[in-house]
Amino acid sequence: MNKPLNIAFMGTPEFSVHILDALVASGHEVVCVYCQPPRPAGRGHKLQPSPVQLRAEELHIPVRTPLSLKKDAEARKAFADLRLDVAVVAAYGLILPQEVLDAPKYGCLNIHASLLPRWRGAAPIQRAILAGDKETGICIMQMEAGLDTGPVLMRGTVPITDTTTTSQLHDALAAQGAELIVKTLNLIAAGKAPAPQKQPEAGATYAAMLTKEDGRIDWTKPAAEIERQFRALYPWPGVWCLHNEQRLKILEVSIEKAVGKPGQIIDRQLLVACGDGALLLKKLQPQDRKPMDGASFMNGAHLNMGDMLA
Repeated sequence: MNKPLNIAFMGTPEFSVHILDALVASGHEVVCVYCQPPRPAGRGHKLQPSPVQLRAEELHIPVRTPLSLKKDAEARKAFADLRLDVAVVAAYGLILPQEVLDAPKYGCLNIHASLLPRWRGAAPIQRAILAGDKETGICIMQMEAGLDTGPVLMRGTVPITDTTTTSQLHDALAAQGAELIVKTLNLIAAGKAPAPQKQPEAGATYAAMLTKEDGRIDWTKPAAEIERQFRALYPWPGVWCLHNEQRLKILEVSIEKAVGKPGQIIDRQLLVACGDGALLLKKLQPQDRKPMDGASFMNGAHLNMGDMLA
């Protein structure tokens, strides 16, 4: 291998941990890790470090958690003083100002979990499944001021099947991202950096951040579309519906062939009619209660066939 590159890694969630491990194993020098500051979590609202911070500390790599790089001149100077060859960014969650983008010798490389320009933005994995895409992938992108608009250095694809969940796709993309960024860095170190390919504007879409409202079931939609919504949004924000103004969180479903008015219960096992087909609610969690199977909820809530869910 040529002379190792000096790298800063910038990431926060579990997805980014796989990337950090691959960078450390690659032989390049990870001199510093940047991640979001610890956030309150759990019943006690204690400050909880991010998955990346915890992993970096295990690896004895210095960690920095600035609230902002855009507003903090001292943090920007500290970044420049690292005299980096390159910064690798994966789901960091902070805006990088131009001063930061320009500081490393080879700039900042982003590992983005979509086939750019499709699904620029915060939730590309979930949005790809929600939309019924047949494939997605990873792009290693040279960062610029725009949101995920920079030229692509390397890309790979991952299929999305009729059973793919966000969890499965997350893990596959994290593994592919780790593989592709190491290949990219090795080529840069060897003086053979991949040629940047400008993104076309045609086909650009935006993967908006998810909210709890994205999980609301619309029973007029086909059962296959609602089941896809479940695979995309489980475990967070999760899919849900209402019964007597109480939220029912859906934990397990299957598609069935049946006919009825959308939202109507048509079987004692809690089979619910959709716009096309039906969805069996195999496991659910009523508001402020423990998870249970559909039949148990039917009995406990004194529901009858023909009753409606909203």
